[in-house]
Amino acid sequence: MSLTIGQPVPYLTAPATNQTEFNLDQLKGQFFVLYFYPKDDTPGCTTEGHDFNNLLSEFEQLNCKIFGISRDSIKKHENFKAKQGYKFELISDESEALCQLFDVIKLKKLYGKEYLGIDRSTFLINSKGVLVQEWRAVKVPQHAQIVLDCLSQIIAS
Repeated sequence: MSLTIGQPVPYLTAPATNQTEFNLDQLKGQFFVLYFYPKDDTPGCTTEGHDFNNLLSEFEQLNCKIFGISRDSIKKHENFKAKQGYKFELISDESEALCQLFDVIKLKKLYGKEYLGIDRSTFLINSKGVLVQEWRAVKVPQHAQIVLDCLSQIIAS
């Protein structure tokens, strides 16, 4: 069963960078973005992280936190975050609990080989913990700005 727009996100926790834990209960009262990406230190994932990082102050002005999620370990995340200078936390989903909840594990092909991997996807959750928007099969260019524009429209309405 995957989450759909209009549903509350069930309570969950996951390890995050900076010796923190992603905890849904601590995010009540503010918007947050969960963006799922395939792997640390790859070109598209690095660019996507920089795009969200560059717009972070604008998201924060709208009372919205950003979290990047992949199946990489906390150690890999810490190195990636430090190397890239990201100012938001990265969540490690080695157990794939979040990936399964948001249904982002898909069959992919690379050089003729098939494997299960994260389909680049982003989810916007409102201050009540309800999923209000999703983007699947994300193309990186301009994506962070699209998410910010959507958030601005939701808040303005």
